[in-house]
Amino acid sequence: MSTSIAPLTQHPLWAALQAQALRLDEEGPSIAQLLRADPERAKRFSASAGGVFMDYSKHLLTEEILAQLLQLAEAAELPAAIDAMFTGEAVNNTEQRAALHVALRSPYANTPQERLAQDTLARMERFVAAVQSGEWTGHDGHRIRDVVNLGIGGSDLGPAMAYAALGAFHHEQVRCHFVSNVDPLHLECTLAKLNPATTLLVIASKTFTTLETMLNAKAARQWLLQGGVSEDQLHRHCVAVSANLAKAASFGIAPELVFPLWDWVGGRYSLWSAIGLPVALGTSMAHFRALLSGAHAMDEHFRHAPLERNLPTLLALLAFWYVDFWGAQSQVILPYAQPLHLFPAFLQQLDMESLGKQVRKDGAYLDTNSGAIVWGSAGTNGQHSFHQLLHQGTHLIPADFIAVAHSHSANREMHEQLLANCFAQSQALMNGKTPEQAEQELHKQGLSSAEAQALAPHKAIPGNRPSTTLVLDALTPSSLGALIALYEHKVFAHSVLLGINAFDQWGVELGKELSTNVYSAISAPEPCARFDASTNALINRVRHE
Repeated sequence: MSTSIAPLTQHPLWAALQAQALRLDEEGPSIAQLLRADPERAKRFSASAGGVFMDYSKHLLTEEILAQLLQLAEAAELPAAIDAMFTGEAVNNTEQRAALHVALRSPYANTPQERLAQDTLARMERFVAAVQSGEWTGHDGHRIRDVVNLGIGGSDLGPAMAYAALGAFHHEQVRCHFVSNVDPLHLECTLAKLNPATTLLVIASKTFTTLETMLNAKAARQWLLQGGVSEDQLHRHCVAVSANLAKAASFGIAPELVFPLWDWVGGRYSLWSAIGLPVALGTSMAHFRALLSGAHAMDEHFRHAPLERNLPTLLALLAFWYVDFWGAQSQVILPYAQPLHLFPAFLQQLDMESLGKQVRKDGAYLDTNSGAIVWGSAGTNGQHSFHQLLHQGTHLIPADFIAVAHSHSANREMHEQLLANCFAQSQALMNGKTPEQAEQELHKQGLSSAEAQALAPHKAIPGNRPSTTLVLDALTPSSLGALIALYEHKVFAHSVLLGINAFDQWGVELGKELSTNVYSAISAPEPCARFDASTNALINRVRHE
C-alpha cells in the first residue's frame, strides 16, 4: 500500500465539509430537528454486524455530509488499506512489519500466521484443560486455584478487561488476578490474599525484559520460594507468554511452558494470542474460542461490507468529522454495563497509542489533528460525576453509549432502569433545555418572574450534543469479541484517514529510556546534580540517604 497518498486537506471536499460544519453550527438544523424532519432517520442511520447494533442518528450529520465523508474515505484508499492489512502487507511501515492480529482469530489455517495461531490455541487448550481439571497441580499436589497475570499495557489491559467483562462465565475453580503497576503495593496486596501452593503466575512480556513486568515477576518468584515452592518445582507455578525463550528459561520456565508471541502482533492487539491465556483459564477454552469467533465475524464485516454500511468505518468517520471539522478534543466512552467498566481504559491505549502521532506515514507533519483523548467510565456512575460537563460544559465531547439488551441478572426491573438511564442520557444530550423552558418550569414551581428569570440561565442546557449508541443483545464472549474488534478496526480506519501508522508507538519509548538514568540517580549514595534543576530537586527529595 502506498505511503504517498495526498493529505485529505488537499481534497476538494475538505473546504465543502468545513463549510457544512460551520453552517450546521450557526444555522442548524439541530440533531433533534433532523430526527423530527425525517421519521426514517433512525432506521437509515443505523447498522449492525457481529451481534452489535449501532444507532448513529443522533449526530450532527446529514445524508450529504455522510456521502462526502465516505468520498474522503475512498480518496484515502481505505478499501485498499483494509485489504493490505488483511493480506499481511507491512502496514507498520516504520518497523517494516505486518499487523496480522486478525490471523489470531481466524478459524482457518491457510497462511503461516494462521497455522501458528492454531498451533498455539491447541497448546493453550491442553494446558487450560489440565489446570481446570486439577490434573495440573502445584508443587505439593494441590490444584491451582488462583492465576496471577503479570504484564503491562496490552499484556494487562486486554485480558484484565475481557476477564472482568465475562464475569458471568467465570470458572468455579479458578480465579484470575492482574498485576501491572511497578508500585510494589499492587503486587503485595494481590498476593497477600493468595496461597503460593495453589497459585500460578503467567508472566506476559514479548521481550521478557519489560521493566515493570520483570520486577513484578522477580518479586512474585521470591514470594513463591518463601512460600515453600522449591527452585526445581517453580515450573509448576510459572508459565510465560513471550517471544524470548532464552530469557524465560533463565528465569526458570521450561520451553514447553512458554507460549509464543510474534512480531506481527502488536501489544495492544494481542488479547487474541496467548496473552489471552488468563481469560481462557478463568472462563474456559470454549469461551475464549467464542471470543475469537465474535472478533472474526467483525473482521469479515470490516473487510467485505460496503463503506456506507461498515460499522468500523462509520465510527472512524464520525471521530474524524468531530476532531477535524468541529475541533472536538476528546471522546467519552460510556458502557452501561458494569462488567465493561474496564473497557474505557482498554480503549484509551488502543486509540491513543495508535492515533497519538504527529507525522504521517511518509514523515510529513500532520496538517490535521491527531486522535482524540479517550476517557469514560461505567454508567450510571458517570451521571453523578462528569456528565455535568457533557451537558453544560463548553466542550463538544462526542459520546459512545454501550448498552446490553438482556442482562445476566434476574433483576429485570433494575436492568430496565439502567437501560432507561442510558437512553435518557443520549436523549438529554441531544435535546437539552432552553432558557425559556427552564423559566417556565421555575414558574410552575412557584418562583416569581424575577426569580425564574435569574435562575433560568443556570438550568438551561444547550443540547445538540452528538452521541452513538451501541447495543449488544447480551454480553457474551462472542459479542464482546465483536465489540473489541469493532473498535480495533475503527482505530485503523481513522489512522488511514489521517495517513498515519497506527501500529508503532515510539513516543512510549522515551520515558522508558530516561527512567533508567533517573533510577540510578535515586538509588545512588550521593545527591543528584546531573539533570535539570527540577528533576534534581525531585530526586533529592525522595532519596534515601
